[in-house]
Amino acid sequence: MTDSGRTIPGYSGSDDGMTLYCKAGPDGKTIGDCPFCHAIRLVLEELHLAYQLIPATPETKPSWLLDHFEGKMPALRHGNSCYTESSVIIDYLLGLSHNQLSQANSNEAANAGLFPAIAKYLKHRPDNDEEDRTLRSKLKTILQRMDANLAGTSFWNGESFTETDCKIAPQLYHLQCGVAAFQKDIDLEEYANLSGYMKNLFDRESFQSTVYPAETVVWGWSNARKCTEH
Repeated sequence: MTDSGRTIPGYSGSDDGMTLYCKAGPDGKTIGDCPFCHAIRLVLEELHLAYQLIPATPETKPSWLLDHFEGKMPALRHGNSCYTESSVIIDYLLGLSHNQLSQANSNEAANAGLFPAIAKYLKHRPDNDEEDRTLRSKLKTILQRMDANLAGTSFWNGESFTETDCKIAPQLYHLQCGVAAFQKDIDLEEYANLSGYMKNLFDRESFQSTVYPAETVVWGWSNARKCTEH
């Protein structure tokens, strides 16, 4: 059970528009590196839905978000209702747009476990020890499955850009930035179909208008790596 989609108790604002609260970057003001917030923004941009973006730190989150929604972000306020959890927010947005970006069939099994595998691999220290090699092998297995699924297609489900692409694009961006920054031993060029897919994703207007600098991604993972130092 999530607290998503509940009326905000005592909210007296008059704005009926949408506001997306998300993790702030290292300066506390710019957009941070959250891939789940990025996926939501891609959906918003693809659907041409107007919204206000507010990066927030633990100190600058609105009181109603802290008091009634455990401060969870990303959080979408629409009128006097709040939605948390990226999957719930995306489903809500798709409903507003009569399910544009939805797909009848999607091979979710081929990319299952992608972000957890990326996170474990990028966070692990020391690099290239036995556990690191095991994590790399698990991630490469997922990348191989994805590469096979992408044979002969521009996007995940064929030639149409869908919600699945919105979810995958930020994760692959994190992988690309992290591998380069931490000199992780994965060559994404080995996966020809996946590499072409990444180019299609990253060249898309919605991605270009929402992407944050690679340095912001590196900042986020560097903090995570510090927590795993032995």
